[in-house]
Amino acid sequence: MKYLDFVNLTYKPKETDLTCTFIVEPEGISLKEAAGAVAAESSVGTWTELTTEKPYVKRLAAHVYSIEGSVVKIAYPTELFEPSNMPNILSSVAGNVFGLKALRNLRLLDIEFPKNLAESFKGPAFGIAGIRRLLKVPKRPLVGTIIKPKLGLETKDHAKVAYDAWLGGCDIVKDDENLSSQSFNPFEERLVATLESRDKAQDETNERKVYMVNITAETNLMLKRAQSVVDQGGEYVMVDILTCGWSALQTLRDQDFKLVIHAHRAGHAAFTKSQVHGIAMKPIATVARIIGVDQLHVGTVVGKMSETKAEVLENIDACKSKMGGLKPVLPVASGGLHPRLVPALMETFGNDFVIQAGGGIHGHPDGTVAGAKAMRQAVDATLYGKTLEEYAKSHLELKLALSTWKA
Repeated sequence: MKYLDFVNLTYKPKETDLTCTFIVEPEGISLKEAAGAVAAESSVGTWTELTTEKPYVKRLAAHVYSIEGSVVKIAYPTELFEPSNMPNILSSVAGNVFGLKALRNLRLLDIEFPKNLAESFKGPAFGIAGIRRLLKVPKRPLVGTIIKPKLGLETKDHAKVAYDAWLGGCDIVKDDENLSSQSFNPFEERLVATLESRDKAQDETNERKVYMVNITAETNLMLKRAQSVVDQGGEYVMVDILTCGWSALQTLRDQDFKLVIHAHRAGHAAFTKSQVHGIAMKPIATVARIIGVDQLHVGTVVGKMSETKAEVLENIDACKSKMGGLKPVLPVASGGLHPRLVPALMETFGNDFVIQAGGGIHGHPDGTVAGAKAMRQAVDATLYGKTLEEYAKSHLELKLALSTWKA
């Protein structure tokens, strides 16, 4: 089969097909042939005709079924993939094809799994509804923070910052992506001390509080750390899903630790930032959900991250849209957030998301407790339909935050 044999613009994808949407930019060949090259090289074809090809192989060929501008859609027979094996799936549709000389650029925009393939994975254990039940927060956005500075604090100070954040009104406190088990803040000591702070804050505020400790490590060590969280009475773990890898993430999920999995996407921009090459965040979100995370960073629109509103909305859709019988994932907005940005965030996300602010809480002039109060006040004001400026007249923490972080 030649590359053009994989192009069939009259083909109608089957319910059992896996489909991908790409941006294809050819190098020295026609767009149609380049699209066929992607389909061929990611299924049963290669650059030349083969003497080993059998007639029955053709039924496993991928089909280019749509070409509009540079946007190409390809359908893959589900028989090409081993169920519950994400490395196999991604090695096919997002593997060698990115290195073809015949392509100047290739970007994977979307991936849609057939029901049987999606449901061969466990998917989220908790999802949005389970997280809300755990935290006993039925409607409003959840308010979270990241311990800052991200590295450098000793265990005692880390636990104190967490306590202050919870005391001020945060529901969630989490480690940052590169805090592991450094000598100045060892994992086990941090876990015990910070959960003690959680318990104290819960007693004093009469609100549920959770701690997302970063368990990212070599897979076996990651599993041991997850078990430690269970043993110490924790309910959450945080994982850097891209740097630890899909197989490690799946191994963690398959243990059924009964822990909420918070997915940090550290390193994603190496794949996602270019608009013409690489992998968009939406397929990454789809894969993470299918494997089984419960929460996922998706961008902010506002704040310090570069994604556009359209991209963030696509990421949210990947978290929440119907996907077989899989539970929806709770989107997380994080990166350069502060109280003044809350109305814009809620306009984009609605109420089902986590507002996760680090510097925007710990950078409050009156400290972490006041910073957490200001963030909760901004959420309340927006829920009540009041402007932040109006609400700040009777809430001093919010007033000071607005004077600190301008529009």
